[in-house]
Amino acid sequence: MTLAAGLGTLEMFSFLMGLSGPFFWVVQTFVGSPYGRHASASFGPPLPVKLAWSLQELPCLLVPLYVVTCTPAKRFSYWPNRILLAIFVFHYLQRALIFPFLIRGGKPIPLFIFLSAFMFCTLNGFLQSQYLSNYAEYSDNWIKDPRFIIGCAIWLIGMLINVYSDNILRNLRKPGETGYKIPRGGLFEYVTAANFSGEIIEWCGYALACWSLEGTAFALFTTFNLSARAKHHHRWYLEKFEDYPKLRKIIIPFLY
Repeated sequence: MTLAAGLGTLEMFSFLMGLSGPFFWVVQTFVGSPYGRHASASFGPPLPVKLAWSLQELPCLLVPLYVVTCTPAKRFSYWPNRILLAIFVFHYLQRALIFPFLIRGGKPIPLFIFLSAFMFCTLNGFLQSQYLSNYAEYSDNWIKDPRFIIGCAIWLIGMLINVYSDNILRNLRKPGETGYKIPRGGLFEYVTAANFSGEIIEWCGYALACWSLEGTAFALFTTFNLSARAKHHHRWYLEKFEDYPKLRKIIIPFLY
């Protein structure tokens, strides 16, 4: 396959990923998000949450490593390409090998949800790593470009929010306690799904730093997908807790 044909294929998948974001937003808005507290037996047999989380996220870690090691590519010798792929892999190192094993309790994940996440991570891991290792062309000064610097800074802020918010959720219940509690602290003072907000911020920063169709498609899909989940969570909290903060937004402080 020629470079032009290969890039065309990546762009086609990027368009499909970006366009599927609104589709999944509509589906989840009307059907719901059948995982965690909203899980349904109609979406397949349940899988152990820690194992399922780790395996479904793992392709976004392993596929890029495979692409980098098995695909000789001159462009990956450039620092912008290395840094951008490194921050992508770093996120999934945390999500696949650290986050799942810190989960306390946790609801089983239906097989269909697991397979959907696994396939998405496989495709996205290939899409981002193939573009950055074989096709991305950045100038020698890209690491000094405001888009790269600001994008990487936004990515870091988003990841810190994501990890910190997950930590708040893990520690809501003391040992031996059951049931649900209202999250407090950090960005949870302003939105219901602070952990999702952090992840959206992450990938919007990544898209800015990449300045690519591939990165933008991923950010769009993440924004639509997690916004729908957040809306479902928000509705559940309002129904579950009479004292739930009425001014708390869904996923964007003060706005939505």
